Amino acid sequence: MIARRSAALLATVALVTALAACAPAAAPKPSPTPTGFASKEEAFAAAEKTYRAYIDALNEVDLSDPATFEPVYAYLRGDALASEKKTLTQMHADGWTVSGKTTLPQIYAGNALGELIVCQDVSAVDVTDASGSSQVAPTRPNVFALDVKVEFDPTSLTAAKVSKSQAVEDSRC
Repeated sequence: MIARRSAALLATVALVTALAACAPAAAPKPSPTPTGFASKEEAFAAAEKTYRAYIDALNEVDLSDPATFEPVYAYLRGDALASEKKTLTQMHADGWTVSGKTTLPQIYAGNALGELIVCQDVSAVDVTDASGSSQVAPTRPNVFALDVKVEFDPTSLTAAKVSKSQAVEDSRC
């Protein structure tokens, strides 16, 4: 009796093993990209959205009210954040005012994920000191190109922040 049970058990184990060997292997789970985006186009759209939101916040700044700076800072990190804090704080201390809005007529994908070439139009923007004198250089171009880097947090795709913004020459702007 024990020999029959052992033989039956051994046969069952052999059958299960043989059937398992014939079963298709489980499909490998896709691994997320380092940025968490499915494509370069998706990453570009997220970077563009972040930069546009940053400019929208910047357009709402009232230099007489430092509380209006905080929404701008929320879109920045690293050197871009440090530079913006220094600039806005100094403009506030000097009693300057800003009028007009910056617009973004065109944004192009850069060479790397999160890199943008931004055409920025400041033709409607004036900055005046406490006495009302314009602080805008007469040689300032109305439209210029910026090389912008947006960094993504792979754990939260809504946590993208601008980390670099530098004027560059680009014939598209």
